[in-house]
Amino acid sequence: MAPSAISPSEQEAQPTLPKTSNEVSKKQKTPLEMISQGVSLPGIPTHPTFALHRQWMLEHMAIAFRVFARKGYTEGMSGHISVRDPEHPHAFWTMNYEGNAIGGNLSRPANAAGFLIHSAVHKARPDVTAACHTHSPAGKAWSTFARPLEMLNQDVTYFYGSAQAVYPDFGGVVFTAEEGERLAAALGPKGKGMILRNHGLLTVGSTVDEAAYLYTLMERSCEVQLLVEAAAANGVEKVFVPEESARYTFEMASDPEALYWEFQPDLEWEEHCSGGAHRL
Repeated sequence: MAPSAISPSEQEAQPTLPKTSNEVSKKQKTPLEMISQGVSLPGIPTHPTFALHRQWMLEHMAIAFRVFARKGYTEGMSGHISVRDPEHPHAFWTMNYEGNAIGGNLSRPANAAGFLIHSAVHKARPDVTAACHTHSPAGKAWSTFARPLEMLNQDVTYFYGSAQAVYPDFGGVVFTAEEGERLAAALGPKGKGMILRNHGLLTVGSTVDEAAYLYTLMERSCEVQLLVEAAAANGVEKVFVPEESARYTFEMASDPEALYWEFQPDLEWEEHCSGGAHRL
């Protein structure tokens, strides 16, 4: 005997399964609110004038350079941080898209490879305010495998899915616009961090704080990945973060406001150590 159809009134009477706590919290709270117990951390600061906004950005960029130096990311003149100007979107400190200097120490040249990489990224991604690239040790080491980072722990899930990219080619020092454009294309429209084969790492963000924190996180994640690979080579089995857990953590934590705040402990410590020397 065929089952009878359920009337609309009976459908309305059907019990609704309760939502999971994750579903409820996701609907009711922003990622910034999720990481705050009690009073929420404030959002990213806003500024009434372009001049004040620019000064704030450049001071944070100066701090980011100091943080990178303290963490040992320097390798001679290799390594760059760029920040899109808030008033002139086709310029990033310290160059415009044509390669002309817009400020800074005009007695010294800009790094040619840095200009070609960063200009291509800023052109391809209007949503990107800042980009960071260095030849840091763990990033260089892991880049020799030309493989993405695996979802091994909570922190690396900030690069879940299309937030992570790999540039699979290496043609030497970047001295052509075409190479910069291929690199930017590999990052993709949603990429937050990229592993450049035989080269290093690159991260981007809507603030220099976000991009800088993601760089420190990606470098540390490469270090952890290398340690895990060493253990796995001796027969220790890897246990990965479940797919749904990785996705959920990414959605709840890898947010521009939350990532801005993740950089503040390093920034505040560096401000203390420098005695305000970074200020314009």
